[in-house]
Amino acid sequence: MRDIYSIIDTVRMSEKASILQENDNTYTFKVARNANKIEIKNAVEKFFKVKVLDVRTANYAGKAKRRRRADAGRTAAWKKAIVRLKEGDNLDLL
Repeated sequence: MRDIYSIIDTVRMSEKASILQENDNTYTFKVARNANKIEIKNAVEKFFKVKVLDVRTANYAGKAKRRRRADAGRTAAWKKAIVRLKEGDNLDLL
């Protein structure tokens, strides 16, 4: 099993993520691209000491970018994990 610190990158805070957090006890993380749902669940449970009920993932491709030059580049591709916790558990993120 891999290190939990290499699986979870950051917590994604957006307007949609905060609504999910308030209504459904669901938190959003940016995770390693090669992490699977079982590894994400174990990492969140060990790191935050909570019970995870459900993990959903989404892969995002990098966008093509040009900065007024002939050579085009890309932003990095990344993976998002949406984790639902047991009722009564919460994460103190701030």
